[in-house]
Amino acid sequence: MRFVKLGLVAVLAIGAAIGAATAAFSQSGNTISVDVTGLRNNNGDVRCGLYNSAATFPKSGQEFMGVQASIANQQANCVFNNVAPGLYAVALFHAEKGETKLRTGFFGQPEEGYGFSRNATGTMGPPSFNAAAYNYAGGNTVWPVAITYP
Repeated sequence: MRFVKLGLVAVLAIGAAIGAATAAFSQSGNTISVDVTGLRNNNGDVRCGLYNSAATFPKSGQEFMGVQASIANQQANCVFNNVAPGLYAVALFHAEKGETKLRTGFFGQPEEGYGFSRNATGTMGPPSFNAAAYNYAGGNTVWPVAITYP
């Protein structure tokens, strides 16, 4: 009986290790590309944040992953690599002068171009996480975003 219990524990441990290795492997190569269009010029770059929770979306410095993309022909492409499957939303802005945070006016209105996945919009503020979120199953995917200027 003791041998059977130890054998079962070993099988469960090996199964858990294989499952963890499979999960880690499945993240490798998983890419979310965000094609940004509608930029008014080629100055600066585009800063994109990938968020995995409503509690952090779209708060600066609380993104799950962040990238910056250069601009060519008034377009940019933000690429998030090795992303595990899950629910994600993107917030981005045009950092024309190299800003690292979106500049806002007195009432919190953006002073530069911005956008969200699903081209989601909000009323008197940013959209909700659920309005901008995609259920990402893994693999390679492209999420288009048309930037908006104030």
